Amino acid sequence: MTGGAAMLTPELVKSIRRLHIRTSRTVDAMMAGRFRSVFRGSGMEFEEVREYSPGDDAKTIDWKVTARMGKPYVKLYREERELTVMLLVDLSASLDFGSTARAKRDKALEAAAVLAFSAVKNGDKAGLILFTDQVERYIPPAKGSAHVFRLIKEILSWRPASRRTDVAAALDYFGKVQRKRCVAFLLSDLMSRDFSRSLRIAARRHDIAAVRIGDPAEGELPPSGLVEVEDMETGELALLDASHRPTRRAYARLREQERQRAETGLRQAKVDLVDIATDGSVAEALTGFFRLREKRFR
Repeated sequence: MTGGAAMLTPELVKSIRRLHIRTSRTVDAMMAGRFRSVFRGSGMEFEEVREYSPGDDAKTIDWKVTARMGKPYVKLYREERELTVMLLVDLSASLDFGSTARAKRDKALEAAAVLAFSAVKNGDKAGLILFTDQVERYIPPAKGSAHVFRLIKEILSWRPASRRTDVAAALDYFGKVQRKRCVAFLLSDLMSRDFSRSLRIAARRHDIAAVRIGDPAEGELPPSGLVEVEDMETGELALLDASHRPTRRAYARLREQERQRAETGLRQAKVDLVDIATDGSVAEALTGFFRLREKRFR
């Protein structure tokens, strides 16, 4: 089975417009103008080396040139006029889950729209990688509102070829196609095989933030007797006795261990985490994240 984008129907156009309206207030009031301040250093490009002068930051010393010349030299950088923002969006079947009015996929799309519109509003480039357990679609970074609407249309209309997730495969592909340092947002529920190694490698070059999309009902079983639980990515079914307290505890413990594994990998790679729940506000979560980043660089 192969994936692909649906045709641009009037219904799809309406969905894109509604999403733009819903996210534009967040972009205008809270996000615009902050990309450079909260991702300091991402827009810096190496320019040249010069001889060390008293007062220079020792961290900028170029040790290879210093060894060759016999005296200390430092690297000089210039700030680029624009940033590149890459969105890595998980389209696996587990994102279809939702115990509230909104599924996880809806929240991921809204967050992606806010970030993309914010980037372009600042005159920056935005690109897209849609993935499941394989990379399904790649759109290179570009500028302009028309380009952002194209990205949103692709996320909204793409029909995934697979139901499973492989975050590591998406990160590995991202590292190959995006050699120049950029800002990247990984939008996923992070329910995947271990991706810590791929994340560490990608985070050495790029400034990455993980946006974890969750649902309040994922972490525990309701005490309601026999419950048929389906793995949305494999289709496997399991019958659990949810009235059995040890079973509920074991299920909650397993889910918590999965969360902790992901968080440990993010922490080791020094990647920031933003949690967005289906019953929560995308605007509040992203705004809180940006404010924390601003405080960090003051």
